[in-house]
Amino acid sequence: MLNLIYAGTPEFAVPALESLPRSDHQVVAVYTQPDRPAGRGRKLQQSPVKIHALEQGLPVLQPSDFSSAEDLQGLQQLNADLMVVAAYGLLLPAAVLEAPRLGCINIHASLLPRWRGASPIQQAILAGDECSGVTLMKMDRGLDTGDMILRRSLPIDPCWNAAQLHDALAPLGAELLLKSLEDIEQALQQAEAQDEAGATYAPRLSKQQAEVDWTRPLEVLLREIRAYNPWPVSYTFLQQNSIRLWCARESRYSDPASPGKVVAHDNEGVHVSCADGVLQVTELQFAGRKRCSAAQALNATDLSGSVLGSPE
Repeated sequence: MLNLIYAGTPEFAVPALESLPRSDHQVVAVYTQPDRPAGRGRKLQQSPVKIHALEQGLPVLQPSDFSSAEDLQGLQQLNADLMVVAAYGLLLPAAVLEAPRLGCINIHASLLPRWRGASPIQQAILAGDECSGVTLMKMDRGLDTGDMILRRSLPIDPCWNAAQLHDALAPLGAELLLKSLEDIEQALQQAEAQDEAGATYAPRLSKQQAEVDWTRPLEVLLREIRAYNPWPVSYTFLQQNSIRLWCARESRYSDPASPGKVVAHDNEGVHVSCADGVLQVTELQFAGRKRCSAAQALNATDLSGSVLGSPE
């Protein structure tokens, strides 16, 4: 039986943690990001991993990083055999990587070496990749550069947004982890080096990059709206007021007007011209209001003839 440390923060990391009681190993501690203020009230919010760990009676530790000697010593004193990391949100220093007897392994939501970094799910959709997957790797000092233990691919449904792809990938991570833990020492010895020639990077997303540029091609805009759902959510402006665009598809209108021009607003959607076609927004959200369908929005505001885009 191995003594395991588990480190993760968002929903993606929960299924693998949930799976560990089905193994022959013991979780001695769970590390997760510190509670963060969220929502309009800015109340401190626990991470999904912390919530699950506390429900299971597991000890939870939340250092902001491992720069203090106290935090590092606390980890070393756990005398863990292995640390399992999944979307923890910290680049671990060498002293942490070397603390467990067998080192650290990471569950990463891409087929490495493609999409190393913080946003592999979103980048796969933005790039129009036909498949994604999960890689279990041995961690080293680089950013997702370690040797690969196991990989599992998954076709990307062309209609999926980032949330749906996330929900399809997370259980795969749990499956790979349990399989590798059956004989982790041998799995680590047989890990395969990544091909650096195929490496691509997935930088952290920002809200600013989710603003819609209506001069871009239709297919690009459709990918962006899917990739940025549920965060940071694509948005545009009607004069000075922002509108969030949650879901969209290609419109039945085929003749584009000037970019950003709303050629129609009906029960099917808000039909907006772009570089080479017309995009049909089916779900949107006006500033200060709830997310709604285009038909519901029509009851309050008819956007026909409006021009969407950055205010001058």
